[in-house]
Amino acid sequence: MTRTFDHLFLLGRPAGGKSEFIDFMKKVPGDVRAKRVHIGKVEEVDDFVWIWEKFVEDDLWERAGYPRLYSKNYMPGNPGMAPEGERLFRFCMHKFNDVIAEKYLSAPGFYDDHTLFIEFARGRKNAFRDALSTFKPEILSRAAILFIFVTREESWRRNVARYRENLKHSILAHMVPKETFDHFYSDHDWLELTKNEQHGRIEAGGLKVPFVTMNNEPESTDSAVLSERYGSALEKLYELYNEEGVR
Repeated sequence: MTRTFDHLFLLGRPAGGKSEFIDFMKKVPGDVRAKRVHIGKVEEVDDFVWIWEKFVEDDLWERAGYPRLYSKNYMPGNPGMAPEGERLFRFCMHKFNDVIAEKYLSAPGFYDDHTLFIEFARGRKNAFRDALSTFKPEILSRAAILFIFVTREESWRRNVARYRENLKHSILAHMVPKETFDHFYSDHDWLELTKNEQHGRIEAGGLKVPFVTMNNEPESTDSAVLSERYGSALEKLYELYNEEGVR
């Protein structure tokens, strides 16, 4: 049986290419994907769903005559996290722990042929350091991190472009509003956390977790370009992940 990643963290800025990476991998035939990039059948947990649920609840609080708790309607029908909503990020880390423990770690056979993608975006000082340190060791001990890197300017450009494209197909399109983006995502601590190295290991939860930082610029929809870009990053990441004595 081909060995695959158990937990693959997909981290980066909003609209940096995490979802595109997942979509690409899902379209690769399973046997080919497992053999070439060591990714099994894909399942994913993404904290955007939980954050959006809180924004929907904010709409209900407001209609009931109470103040919103986490978000503001910066754009009509398109709420974004308000500064006071930052506590949601830590809430989500603990929810990741519970969901992963209950649904996946409790079913060891899951890892025989699956890879769990754990996806989130963060920003501000110590954001990724604090987030990763919150995960339980039993999650981190099975993990590798792919950080999908784009600049602040590129993240914002793609955020707007994706919203405009999605609006052509659905009035439910969503983007990170400018106010939220500027407050939470202008800066992050990933390069500081990794000492600006492209690959290696970072300390989290008392463990040394392998990582690769993949430059995802320029943007491309060419499958050949993406296959090379993703494949090179995952090949190096799996080499680190599979080293004897690391996990």
